[in-house]
Amino acid sequence: MIVAIGTDHAGFPIKEVIVGAVRALGHEVVDCGAATVIPGDDYPDYAEKVAHTVIQGRADRGVLMCGSGVGASVAANKFVGIRAALCHDTFSAHQGVEDDAMNVLCLGARVVGPALATEIVAAFLRATFTEAERHRRRVAKIQEFERRP
Repeated sequence: MIVAIGTDHAGFPIKEVIVGAVRALGHEVVDCGAATVIPGDDYPDYAEKVAHTVIQGRADRGVLMCGSGVGASVAANKFVGIRAALCHDTFSAHQGVEDDAMNVLCLGARVVGPALATEIVAAFLRATFTEAERHRRRVAKIQEFERRP
C-alpha cells in the first residue's frame, strides 16, 4: 500500500515516528510535507496535498497530523472522495475503514504520543472495508452528498 503523509509544524514532532511505522509495516510513503518545522505554516495546505495524492490514485490512503487533528480532518473532508476521520484510539481507526471506507486518518500530535499514534496507524493500515451491503449503502449515500450543490 502507498500512504501519503502530511503534517504542519504542530504535527511534525511525531512525523518521523509515523513514517517509520508505515515503512515497518511494509508500506511505501509519499511525503507531502512539511520537510522541516515551518513555524506558522497552515494545516490546510498539507490536507490539500494529501487529499489530492489520494484522489489522484498516487496513494491508497493518507495520514494527516496537526496539533489536535481536528483542523486536518475538517480540511481533508472538503475534498470529494476523501473520507477523513480524527482517531485517537485503535478501535475507531480500524472501524472507520471497515465500516465507513475511511481513507485518511487524522492524528493530533498534541493529544496522542508516539507509541499510541503508531498503534493507531497500524490499526488503520491493517483494516479493510468489509463490503457489507449496509456499509456500501451508507458510503453510497455519503458519495451522493458530494454530488449535491
